[in-house]
Amino acid sequence: MTEAVHPSAALFAGEKPFPILPACEHFAGSEKLILKALELQDRLGPIFDITCDCEDGAPAGREREHAEMIVRALNSEANKHRMAGARIHDYSHVAWKQDVDILVPSLGEIVAYITLPKTTCADHTAEQIAYIQAVAAQHGIRRELPIHVLIETHGALRDVHRIAQLPWLQVLDFGLMDFVSGHHGAIPASAMRSPGQFEHRLIARAKTEVVAAALANGLIPAHNVTLDLKNPYAAYADARRAHMEFGFLRQWSIYPTQIQPIVDAMKPDHSEVESGAAILLAAQRADWGPIQHAGELHDRATYRYYWELLQKARVTGVKLPEAAESAFF
Repeated sequence: MTEAVHPSAALFAGEKPFPILPACEHFAGSEKLILKALELQDRLGPIFDITCDCEDGAPAGREREHAEMIVRALNSEANKHRMAGARIHDYSHVAWKQDVDILVPSLGEIVAYITLPKTTCADHTAEQIAYIQAVAAQHGIRRELPIHVLIETHGALRDVHRIAQLPWLQVLDFGLMDFVSGHHGAIPASAMRSPGQFEHRLIARAKTEVVAAALANGLIPAHNVTLDLKNPYAAYADARRAHMEFGFLRQWSIYPTQIQPIVDAMKPDHSEVESGAAILLAAQRADWGPIQHAGELHDRATYRYYWELLQKARVTGVKLPEAAESAFF
C-alpha cells in the first residue's frame, strides 16, 4: 500500500503556496504593552501576530533604546510562539537603517516579519528591502525575512502593483488614517470610521486596489484599525465587512479586546471546514484525482481552495475533524 500524499506536496508542486497567517495583527508600542501582548498570545494561543512598533512607539530621540528594548523582549522567554514582528521607521526618517541594524542581527532568526510604513514609491521600498537583505546576509541569516508594506500614501497606491512584486513580501497593509490625512480635507474625518470607510469612493477604490495587488502576487491583504476601542463588536463588524465585501484576509488590532472579535469575523465557517475536510480526505484516497462528493465534481482547483481553508481554520482556532487533523497536520 502506497503512502498517502500530503496536500502540500500534491497540490503545489513547483508553485509558491499562498501564505497562511493569523487573521489578526495586534500593535504594541511600549515595553509594558509588548509584554502584555505576549502574555495574552500565550493565554489565547497562536491565533494572532504581534507588531512591536519602532515607528509611533519610539519616543523622539530614543529610537535606538526603543529598538534595543524590542530585541530584549522578543529574545526573552515571553516570546514563546515566535509570532511577533516589528515596524521600523519610514524611508524619510533618519532612524530606519539604525532600526534594521539593531533588529536584524539580533532577531533575524526569530522575527515573524518586518513592516515598512509610509512607503511613497516602489523604488524606496525596494531600497529598504535590499538593505534588510544585505544586513541579513552580512550576519549569516539565511532565511527570507517576511516583509509587510503599508500602503497609506498617494505614491504607494500609485505603485501598489509594482510594490507587490518585490522580493520577500508577505503582506500588504492598508493604512486608513494616513491615507485620509493625505487628502487634505477632501475626505471627511467620518470616513475614518464605519460605514464611511467602506462607502467613500476614494477609500473603497484604494482598498480594492490593495487587495487586488496583494492577491495577484500571492500576498495577504491586511485591513486597517478600528478606532472604536470600547465596543468590541465594532472591530468584528469592520473585519467581517472587510473580509466579505473587499477580500481582506487579516485586520489590525490596537486594543486587546479587539483581537478575538477580529479572529471570529475572519475565521472560516465551521460547516465549510467540515465539508472541506471530507473532500480532502476523499481526494487523498483517490491520489488527488477527480472525485464526486455530495453529488458534485471536485478536482485540484477545489482541493487547493479547501486545503487553504483548513489551514486558515487552524490558525483561527477552529477545531478540525479528528481524521483531517491526523491526516494533514
